[in-house]
Amino acid sequence: MQMPSTKTLYTYWNTIRGSRSAPDRRDIDPTRIRDALANTFILELDDSDAFSFRLAGSHLCTSYCRELKNRSFSALWHDRDHDAMETLIRAVTEDHAVALVTFQGSTALQTKVTFETILMPLRHNGSTHTRILGAMSALDEPYWLGVQPILEQRITGLRLIWPDEVAAEDHVSDLMTNVVNDVTYANPPSMGLPTTVYGRSARRYAHLAVIDGGRN
Repeated sequence: MQMPSTKTLYTYWNTIRGSRSAPDRRDIDPTRIRDALANTFILELDDSDAFSFRLAGSHLCTSYCRELKNRSFSALWHDRDHDAMETLIRAVTEDHAVALVTFQGSTALQTKVTFETILMPLRHNGSTHTRILGAMSALDEPYWLGVQPILEQRITGLRLIWPDEVAAEDHVSDLMTNVVNDVTYANPPSMGLPTTVYGRSARRYAHLAVIDGGRN
């Protein structure tokens, strides 16, 4: 995790959930995450069985040059990343993993900026299937951010943190297959080769790396 808002929200989420796999929506006190609120969002499952923004912070909306509330989260992603994001969201809502994703956003003028986003399970009416808590921040803020809207975004990396250090290997395999198969490489991608990222052991899948981690 590179961005302060990501670290703040994850630490708070991890604290209030206690021994549970996910906290309840009612547990969240916005005053406790004041410094991260502008980059924080909550997703909800809509009538089309996809996730849309229920709430979105002001800085996040400014980055996209539009109000994100009620807009589709899935529609932000490039067509070739839709299946990967759906699999990733299932890992969050069904297996209660925390997903840390980096992606490149592009504008109509083909200017680009890299973002970091985190997705965490959130209980609502006893279920984790309809709400997701998250934050999104640009790693660098070019002068044009907030003037040129982000129109397309592609996944560039991801990290999955699993509850109780137990990884759902089927979801990991499905997710990486979805991402890797959408990219053309000069050489065949190396699947699941060990590597080191952020000082931790990981598995390399083409240009991406998956780091399995526990609660700490």
